[in-house]
Amino acid sequence: MSTALVARPSATTATGQPRPSVLPGLALSSALGLTAWLTHALVPGVPTTLVAVVLGAALAGSGALEGARDTATAPGLHVASRRVLRVGVALLGLQLALTQVLALGWPVLAVVLLVVTGGIAGTLALGRLLGLRGELLVLVAAGFSICGAAAVAAVAGVRRSRDADAAAAVSLVVLCGSVVMVALPGVALLAGLDPVQVGAWAGASTHEVGQVVVAGGLAGGGTALSVAVLVKLGRVLLLAPVVAVLGWQARRGGGEQGDRAPLVPGFVVAFVLLAVARTWLPLPDLLLTVAGGVQDLALAVAMAALGCALRPRVLGAVGGRGLALAAASTLLVVLLGAPVVLVL
Repeated sequence: MSTALVARPSATTATGQPRPSVLPGLALSSALGLTAWLTHALVPGVPTTLVAVVLGAALAGSGALEGARDTATAPGLHVASRRVLRVGVALLGLQLALTQVLALGWPVLAVVLLVVTGGIAGTLALGRLLGLRGELLVLVAAGFSICGAAAVAAVAGVRRSRDADAAAAVSLVVLCGSVVMVALPGVALLAGLDPVQVGAWAGASTHEVGQVVVAGGLAGGGTALSVAVLVKLGRVLLLAPVVAVLGWQARRGGGEQGDRAPLVPGFVVAFVLLAVARTWLPLPDLLLTVAGGVQDLALAVAMAALGCALRPRVLGAVGGRGLALAAASTLLVVLLGAPVVLVL
């Protein structure tokens, strides 16, 4: 199921020539990411990562990146999907005021822990039942259970997963998370839950932070939206330990992947330190605003690069079992998040 479609840059080519330039691919992903970022600025209800992935996938699906253009842009796209992504994930720590997350109370935090640990373990078990193996299974488990595309890319970085697997997992995050984003608030409100309960459930179950914002708005906005985002950030908080565990697992597994995977990557350390700084240091609002804009743009550039790896043959490689896994994992996370409505 793993097919590398975005080549990794090397120091020299097979003929000993200098490393190909990363500028074409970086310029392409930056242009697509900036377009997505501006689209979100004009239409806040549209998640930046969703637009970025769609733009990249549309460009790849058009055949515009085949042949010589693929060779020219591949090194820069790889840099964008890994190194630029790490900047975005690290800056995500500045969104985490740990005291606000802890203020949700231990019952809510227990549900958050259940969603992340149960979602990952359950998805891995479901994948094995479906006969699936490999990195795509791990990436789907992490992405669906923690924070969507950012978690996929963070785990892919520490495990040295193939770009094609990461792109496929991100596409499944976008597809399934968008369904939950719209369906869960509507169904829950019709079932008679109050808006705050719906917001909490959306935060506990929806894949992307941007998708949670939309779901919280559909739940009623205001307090419902605030609770949805805080519950989601509780899941984001667990990104660092999960990445550390999966990095350790990759090293323990040995082989090329495990030998090269760092135990705790630098961007995860930065993520934790920035979260601590946001919580206990008097950071100026201007700094937080600028950092938030840079984070959104960096993630948009990285997601656009991953979108460019979504060639039709990659989606075809996911297959029916991959789609079944995505659907089952989404349902599992939604069910694991449901108890949050009982503890508010």
